Amino acid sequence: MGKWTIPSALILLCLLSLLSDQGKKLQANAKEGAVDPPKVEDNIGAVPHGLQTDSDVVKRESDSISSRSLRNNAEKFEFQAEVSRLMDIIINSLYSNKDIFLRELISNASDALDKIRFLSLTDKEVLGEGDTSKLEIQIKLDKEKKMLSLRDRGIGMTKEDLIKNLGTIAKSGTSAFVEKMQSTGDLNLIGQFGVGFYSVYLVADYVEVVSKHNDDKQYVWESKADGAFAISEDTWNEPLGRGTEIRLHLRDEAQEYLEESKLKELVKKYSEFINFPIYIWASKEVDVEVPADEDESSAEESSDGTSSEEGEDEAEKSEDEDTEKKPKKKTVKETTYEWERLNDVKAIWLRSPKDVTNEEYVKFYHSLTKDFSDEKPMAWSHFTAEGDVEFKAVLFVPPKAPHNLYQSYYNSNKSNLKLYVRRVFISDEFDELLPKFLSFLMGLVDSDSLPLNVSREMLQAHSSLKTIKKKLVRKALDMIRRIADEDPDEFSGKDEKDVEKSGDEDEKKGQYTKFWNEYGKSIKLGIIEDATNRNRLAKLLRFESTKSDGKLTSLDQYISRMKSGQKDIFYITGISKEQLEKSPFLERLKKKNYEVIFFTDPVDEYLMQYLMDYEGKQFQNVSKDGLKIGKDSKSKELKDSFKELTKWWKGTLKTEDVHEVKISDRLDNTPCVVVTSKFGWSANMERLMQAQTLTDASKQAYMRGKRILEINPRHPIIKELRERVVKYPEDEGVKQTAQLIYQTALMESGFILSDPKDFASRIYSSVKSSLNISPDATMEEEDDVEETETEPETKAGKDGADAEPSDLKDEL
Repeated sequence: MGKWTIPSALILLCLLSLLSDQGKKLQANAKEGAVDPPKVEDNIGAVPHGLQTDSDVVKRESDSISSRSLRNNAEKFEFQAEVSRLMDIIINSLYSNKDIFLRELISNASDALDKIRFLSLTDKEVLGEGDTSKLEIQIKLDKEKKMLSLRDRGIGMTKEDLIKNLGTIAKSGTSAFVEKMQSTGDLNLIGQFGVGFYSVYLVADYVEVVSKHNDDKQYVWESKADGAFAISEDTWNEPLGRGTEIRLHLRDEAQEYLEESKLKELVKKYSEFINFPIYIWASKEVDVEVPADEDESSAEESSDGTSSEEGEDEAEKSEDEDTEKKPKKKTVKETTYEWERLNDVKAIWLRSPKDVTNEEYVKFYHSLTKDFSDEKPMAWSHFTAEGDVEFKAVLFVPPKAPHNLYQSYYNSNKSNLKLYVRRVFISDEFDELLPKFLSFLMGLVDSDSLPLNVSREMLQAHSSLKTIKKKLVRKALDMIRRIADEDPDEFSGKDEKDVEKSGDEDEKKGQYTKFWNEYGKSIKLGIIEDATNRNRLAKLLRFESTKSDGKLTSLDQYISRMKSGQKDIFYITGISKEQLEKSPFLERLKKKNYEVIFFTDPVDEYLMQYLMDYEGKQFQNVSKDGLKIGKDSKSKELKDSFKELTKWWKGTLKTEDVHEVKISDRLDNTPCVVVTSKFGWSANMERLMQAQTLTDASKQAYMRGKRILEINPRHPIIKELRERVVKYPEDEGVKQTAQLIYQTALMESGFILSDPKDFASRIYSSVKSSLNISPDATMEEEDDVEETETEPETKAGKDGADAEPSDLKDEL
């Protein structure tokens, strides 16, 4: 036993020493690990342990991301055909400005936040508690995974919403945008068609949409834009509480969007005026003091002595303050992360107009309308209304009319004004705020007088809306008139000094002509619909005339050029200016230097039924009865000399429903014209009504004007016809000639012949007479040739299918 005591003790001592060394190594490793502990990114709104997942979930997620493939257990769907077309265009687009994807996502997030805030007016519980109740947008990037994510705490989407909004059911705007894109190649207006989400495929090849609605579970929508998408219940991601998170797995050529500076620049450019805070998970370098190693401190002391004077001052201060020896420290740069707000600009409409620059108005317009083209709005009006109803408003005139402005004018309730009540967005579908003819205006109204927590129907019936509408219309018309007042082209006939005072002459030159070309029809519709503002709208009318030299002119300018003694404003309607310039109705008016307005738009016929006078002057259609040019030049003797002809001609034309034949005061070189009664349809209106698809022909007879044949007593044809009638009143040839002259006048006056065949026969008869061909001359009979039936040559025979292969080789 004694023999084993000493060896056993030695062995025990060796084991203890080994354990001691191992313990020191573990302590050293623990200290090294404490220097750089594993980090977990902060995430506002995360629930405790929300980022903890088991190994199976981590593996499943990593496999999905690395392979960019849809999850196996997800429910698969096919994209609707129109959506697939749209995505193909976007993915294969050579469009250079891919930046638009971020503004579209932020805009959609803002809309979702607006919806949940509106619902919270009547049910505050929908917002939830804690971070979930914060209405904000968060942007985060992950350079390692090449992933950019954008999250909002908006209303969120149910499973049905994900299928409906992002895949199978195309919105009406999808087809419209595809057509617009194929014709113009411009992707920049994608947001205006309601399909802005798909712009993500400009930069991403795989997209995940995680969404949670209060009425449903959390789901994940994912797609590679390959014609299919998948939706699955989300059991592995952090619970959102409520809202939507969009994750973009960026393409290799889109890595620039993983730079904070780039994202900040885009938000500043496109989304500065979004009404909700936008945050980015931003990196920040801070100075941190850490203990300095002895080797490093001695190395610093032995350096070239070029340390900064600030360091020497700090050393002297430290020596004076404390003589005790302290451990040496050094300052290092450390990267930290925090949420940084990117949009802190006060809402434009809440600021004083004097404090807002033109550049800010333009940027706000682009943000509001989702129109990010280079064109500026034509005009804007920013004002505050006070009194019984208080509200603030900003109105814009877009540079171009919407593509479908007049396609469904009377059937659409679409409004381009956003309604806010006490800074809370309510709706953009209140057509009660502006009349239809001003629906092209963009902008917003923020009222403190309207109630918040009421239904949309009750709000529409609120008495304050009528007052708001009345003030908005007045301000809108003032804004449009200001475009004309500031346009140098509108100052014809004024002193040059007055034009110079307008300022910005080059920029504003031709602006009202541009406005009229885009929205002139709306002003005309306003005159028809709005009797209260009819005279104010009439001042905005523009048209061409016989004295405008191809430029637009106004009613005020027309009146300023009227001849002395002229009581009426003369106008004529027709298909085109070129056709009207040659009209026989203008012959005597032009000869006497009267100005005549050209109305060539189909709506002009309806317009002139409502616009009866202007500034005390009556309107006179020169193609209708009742035209007076100066003093009546038709003497009683002249009328009596043609009385027999006019009476005979009316009798000859009794089958043509001619009301009267009389001497004309409007003709110069033309033998005769057909005019209509003053209060019936003109020839142009008859043509328009006959072209209507659902026109009731039986009712048109009541609206047609009575036809009056006016003859030119100075024309040789009329003089000769009078002589023939006196000598041969019953001669059939004279009657045929009179009938042909009437039908020719009917066509030249703009009417459509009821029997073109009869007119053609009379023309041919006249041609025979001029060629001295007997009226009884007959056609030569065609020789009858018997047609022999022949078998049609077969296609095989034509193609040489029956030929031998050797023959075909020779031909080849």
